[in-house]
Amino acid sequence: MLMDVNEIMKILPHRYPFLMVDRIVELEHGKRCVGIKNVTINEPFFQGHFPGHPVMPGVLIVEAMAQVAGIMAYLASDDETKKKVSYFMSIDSAKFRKPVFPGDQLRIEIETTFNRRGIWGVDGKAFVGETLVTEAALKATFADKAA
Repeated sequence: MLMDVNEIMKILPHRYPFLMVDRIVELEHGKRCVGIKNVTINEPFFQGHFPGHPVMPGVLIVEAMAQVAGIMAYLASDDETKKKVSYFMSIDSAKFRKPVFPGDQLRIEIETTFNRRGIWGVDGKAFVGETLVTEAALKATFADKAA
């Protein structure tokens, strides 16, 4: 393990219940990052999604991808950029292949496709075991924090 949740919270502004990364297990500086999200029945979204058949919302899987990408981009950034916050610019080609249930462990793999003029493009894939459950192409940038 490279980073635990305490180290992650030093980088991301997200907090419970919206922090979607429990640890970082692999990192290639600015190129690739792998994070883990343990999905438990205690997640607040399971109360309404769906009663009697809990399924992790796909949009939250994509959010977990974005958070792993944000960690990777932050660690590859200069000191001035690290004072900013990352924002989504686009989500493309999202595919939800299999549902994610309580008890599953998401392995989120992020690979940089480009980094130009402060805009990061990444391909994200989420797996449960060896099964690809979600994939998407994401773009984000860093901007000043709102006052």
